[in-house]
Amino acid sequence: MKRVRKLGFVILAITLIIIVYVLGVGQGWYGRPVVPTTSTPADAVKHQAVTERQQAQRDTILAIDKDPEKQILFGDFHVHTAYSLDAFLGQLPLMQGEGVHPPADACDFARYCSALDFWSINDHAESITLQRWLETKESIRQCNAGSGDLSSPDTVAFLGWEWTQGSTTKEDYYGHKNVVFLDTEEGAVPARAIAAMGQGLLKMQKAKTGVLKYLWPALDPVNRQVYYDFERFLKDTKVTFCPEGVDTRELPLDCLEYAAKPAELFEKLNQWGFPSIVIPHGTGVGHMNPVGSAWWSQLSADNHDPARQTMYEIYSGHGNSEQYRTNQSVAYDEQGKPYCPQPTVGFTPMCWQAGVIIEARCLASGSGIDECASRAEEARQLGAEAGKNAFAVVGGSEVSDWLDAGVCKDCFQPPSSLRHSTSAQAALAVRNFNKGEGESERFKFALMSSSDNHSAMPGTGYKEFDRHNTLDIRVPKQKWLADKVAKKGKPLDRAKAISSGEYIKYVERSRSYVYSGGLIATHASGRDRNSVWEAVQRKEVYGTSGPRILLWFDLLNGPDGVVPMGSDLQLDQNPHFRVSAVGAFKQKPGCPDYALSGLGAEKVDNLCHGDCYNPGDERHRITRIEVIKITPQIKPEEEIADLVFDDWKVLTCTGDEDGCTVEFYDPEFVIGARDSLYYVRAIQESTPTINGRNLRCEYDENGACIKVNPCYPHEWTDASDDCLAPSEHRAWSSPIFVDFRQDNTGAP
Repeated sequence: MKRVRKLGFVILAITLIIIVYVLGVGQGWYGRPVVPTTSTPADAVKHQAVTERQQAQRDTILAIDKDPEKQILFGDFHVHTAYSLDAFLGQLPLMQGEGVHPPADACDFARYCSALDFWSINDHAESITLQRWLETKESIRQCNAGSGDLSSPDTVAFLGWEWTQGSTTKEDYYGHKNVVFLDTEEGAVPARAIAAMGQGLLKMQKAKTGVLKYLWPALDPVNRQVYYDFERFLKDTKVTFCPEGVDTRELPLDCLEYAAKPAELFEKLNQWGFPSIVIPHGTGVGHMNPVGSAWWSQLSADNHDPARQTMYEIYSGHGNSEQYRTNQSVAYDEQGKPYCPQPTVGFTPMCWQAGVIIEARCLASGSGIDECASRAEEARQLGAEAGKNAFAVVGGSEVSDWLDAGVCKDCFQPPSSLRHSTSAQAALAVRNFNKGEGESERFKFALMSSSDNHSAMPGTGYKEFDRHNTLDIRVPKQKWLADKVAKKGKPLDRAKAISSGEYIKYVERSRSYVYSGGLIATHASGRDRNSVWEAVQRKEVYGTSGPRILLWFDLLNGPDGVVPMGSDLQLDQNPHFRVSAVGAFKQKPGCPDYALSGLGAEKVDNLCHGDCYNPGDERHRITRIEVIKITPQIKPEEEIADLVFDDWKVLTCTGDEDGCTVEFYDPEFVIGARDSLYYVRAIQESTPTINGRNLRCEYDENGACIKVNPCYPHEWTDASDDCLAPSEHRAWSSPIFVDFRQDNTGAP
């Protein structure tokens, strides 16, 4: 009897322990906030390396007869840490992440791994609570305090956030924008981050892992604390929204402030009155943007502020959003109803491929030709109506079934699906013909690049290595999370398809279109914060796809002489330009001495993954200069395709390691008598690049993709396979805007 009683007590005790444990997990009792750490200051060895790098660049500048008073600095204005919900999620071990990286890790990476001259933190405002914002500001201040002499710091850290707006409809989609501030001190920056009201905010506020909160610690018990911490992160993210219609300076500190549209964001930034810039990014990336979204809608209703929204992120780890093409993912009839357009040379819409997959399954099942053709037509229509989620109407499809549908085949390092109407070239070509008071007539963006890295790794494009740890390719292992949906001979309803796990497969496909990321470069008078900021304000900036290519682009016959990239002027004569470009240094393996002395060998291995920016003495060669000319609309009915002259001129370089200098004219400017803008691409010799061939297609004799070998983010592609293939890295200059000047009579 005593034994029975004792056993009963044991069972009761175990039951109570289990109940308390389960209750505690559900309530987030065991989780801790992300612990802010302290960044490592620059030491004398690092400062000496910066001095030597400056001198090497100065020697190059003098050799090609450029202004020695300006230096080119490289940075990254798009960096996420564990204070971004999606970044924290991606850093979980069961998401194939390597652990949580707080803001201090980003500073250490920028200082010692990638050796950047400047960078900014841009966590999603939608998950930045008051406490996280306070900790972010303190981390950025610590980073700057460790940079040495503020007149010549080893790196400059800027403060900012990302405004992440999302919508399923093209009419109210405004996209993602980074906000960056000049200053970092209290009283010189906003008291809280400003989120975007939209899908991003709502998802983060409603985010929950459900039963996974109990399964994660069981599946990975060694790392269980990080899963408890993630649940705590989700719980802490859910805060009270700030009241509407109140001046941002008068709002309570502990509420979550939001702006539904860019106009509201600009208004709130103007209320604070602090120097800041706003940078749209990822605008051409199809899995983020609704089909049919376009730039011209943002030229109205105060949704563009030319004083703050001065730059456009043309390239990131999500791919290249530069080029405008006439490819249509979805078409619309006269009543505005979507339908699936026919494939064109070099482009197959995703909705069309949905029909191909369904028809092939149907025929394989023995059904008749007419029945299968009808099912294919149904799938195409469902795909057109699903827009960016066209993949979801085919239940149980594999990545390989979609071949290269939806992809811009002649674009450099494209996103998984390119939205051409929201590309950089489209933005530069449109004009607002219903301009009201205070509204903008045109976008006059400078062009830049950054990484959009979500692992606190600014400037990851210095080498093409270790894609699993250096690229944002993390997804859960399909074998334990994604549903295995039975293949069907009929198209699925979109909602059912998305809930069935089809989205996981689409994400897997998109990982063949993830890259190491780009850099912003500035022509600055010094290394200090204000010099970088002044260069940005002058728009004397450019972007690269990762390598530190040196680039100059000047108009030689301006009204007052030579003017640099980013300039905006009027001319009544044909413009005359000069371009100079020097290839990036070839990289040596491993890390330089200053990284090892500053961080220590263990942290170099863990944070830098054993490889750093480590330039040798030899440079890559520039093979050609491509000139792009755009003549912005003068009538609403003008088609964008008729105004964008991609590869307007292609100027061959000699392949000299010392660089390439070329000059060109526009003999048609005065004859055409219309505003024009010009920018250049400096193309570097091919080098091995992660995802350089994307889906790695096999082609038939007609150039059609017949088989793919995707670069999967998990064990389906060997971990040692970095999916390297030759790719021509490049630098994009900011445009020079040359408006046609007429005399008082309106005659040329």
